[in-house]
Amino acid sequence: MKKMLSLAAMFAALSYAAPASAAVNFSGDAGVRVRNESYSGTTVTSATRDANDLLSQYRVRLNAAADLGDGYYFKTMITQENAGGGWVTVDGTTPYNLQISNLYFGRQTADNGFAFGRLPLNAFNNPVFDITLFPFQPLENPVANALMDRVYGLNYNTKFLSGNLRGTLVVLDDASKNNTGDEANGKLNDGYAIHLAYTDKIGDVTVEPQFIRAITHGAVGTYAEVTPWTAGANVTVPAGDLKIGLSGYYTAGKSSTHVAANANADYNGYEFRVKGEYGNLLCFWDYNHTTDKATATEGKYTNNFVWASYKIPVHKSATGSLTIQPTLRYLTNKAEGGVTNVNQQRLRTELWATVTF
Repeated sequence: MKKMLSLAAMFAALSYAAPASAAVNFSGDAGVRVRNESYSGTTVTSATRDANDLLSQYRVRLNAAADLGDGYYFKTMITQENAGGGWVTVDGTTPYNLQISNLYFGRQTADNGFAFGRLPLNAFNNPVFDITLFPFQPLENPVANALMDRVYGLNYNTKFLSGNLRGTLVVLDDASKNNTGDEANGKLNDGYAIHLAYTDKIGDVTVEPQFIRAITHGAVGTYAEVTPWTAGANVTVPAGDLKIGLSGYYTAGKSSTHVAANANADYNGYEFRVKGEYGNLLCFWDYNHTTDKATATEGKYTNNFVWASYKIPVHKSATGSLTIQPTLRYLTNKAEGGVTNVNQQRLRTELWATVTF
């Protein structure tokens, strides 16, 4: 008995002597939804897709955040890594495989900070990366859905004048493998870009100009090697209980002069967004037009997208919540000229049930 008491005392002493552990907070959300997809237009055929399809889907996202002290932190998100924003369609056989989606660490003080790793983009509310990486069809939030709403890079932010200045070195792809005729020589054959953003207020209006410039060639849209740039801004205007958001971006891209693949890449386009938020109601309309001048006959792409959703709170407490969200998503794609003519419409009606914890 004496030996047992001595061992217990020793372990208790060691526990007090051990270094303090970081404070780790866990959170997340899980959702199920029913989606109906309806297609119409010139590209719809029974051989490629059903004109009407009812889908049952589910998703879980687990978050962990560690406070390391003195402003240092670590964050991660674990979810299913697929090209649908983590949503998986029930087919009776597909397993749900959790993988690391976001993983980054850094330090944040009152005046500045940095972060490095797989960084979240909040692309659902910021279309600058959509028009940059998907210039011919940037609508319906492809970065958030197809690219899982994150990018690998190094971010730095600091107070500047009366606002906040942010800069991110983005790694678009890793192409430096073999030196062939279609590749540049050296380490900078990879795709890199610089993203600059500045947020400030003019009265009650929040203004966020942004600029992206590819500093080496990368894979963008239908082209494997191109160096685009994008400029524009997000503007948020409060109007009582209504919050109005306006976004406008212009992008252009040409092939790098030192590469052979896709040497004729030459395009320019723009995207506009008008968004309204009123309580639990969210609506926005996106419009895009892009011209591809790579061939003798210009290809012209015109796209429209409408999102409308309403969150119905069912339960809310200090430890979590349950909401029901009917959602409507309507997309039109039109392509003509130097490409195969397309005139397609897609309607998605959805009912979400989401629990946060």
